[in-house]
Amino acid sequence: MTDLPFHSRCQAGQLLAAELQHRLPLNTLILALPRGGVPVGFAIAQALHLPMDVLVARKLGVPWQPELAMGALAGESLTLDQKLIQDLRISRQDVDAAVVRERAELERRERLYRAGRPAPLVRGRTVVLVDDGLATGSTMLAAARYVRNLGPASLRIAVPVGSEQACQLVGNECDECVCLAKPRPFCAVGQWYEDFRQVSDTEVTNLLELNHRQAAHVAGA
Repeated sequence: MTDLPFHSRCQAGQLLAAELQHRLPLNTLILALPRGGVPVGFAIAQALHLPMDVLVARKLGVPWQPELAMGALAGESLTLDQKLIQDLRISRQDVDAAVVRERAELERRERLYRAGRPAPLVRGRTVVLVDDGLATGSTMLAAARYVRNLGPASLRIAVPVGSEQACQLVGNECDECVCLAKPRPFCAVGQWYEDFRQVSDTEVTNLLELNHRQAAHVAGA
């Protein structure tokens, strides 16, 4: 039984690492979803001595309710909640505008976070997609579909907390979905953390740089 709320994303990542430590082979790659998933992924990578990188995915928010996802982008993968779009009578023009806007932000973050480094090799490796939680699961769903098309040996999803519905949704796109807690009712990820402050671009780039420096040091040792 996992005690809620988590103190922080770092603590949640450490608890996830303990859950994952005997399940992952040596060629595992941690891919964290920025921004909130990066401190969680970093804690896992540190605890298990694994390489970490980011997979930038963007939620497509309903125009008049941005926190409500009508779909998501990850790489070339676009997922849309067609039932929600139809039920809310969201126009094709509004959907297209959201895709253009979020793709531009996705590309901006890719350039910023990678800092000229190439994307990591995924084919033939075990990949663990990490975020700080799953509410609707739409962003993780897009990320999982994108990574699956890159040919990993195994794809797993790991989150500290999530809704039952979201875990079932993404579980169909991976080999295993590890979620420490599925509380009910589930309104938002932030309600299950004492410290849920916004993660900045600077924090993401700093954690990535630290992880890459440590990996380079181990490789050269």
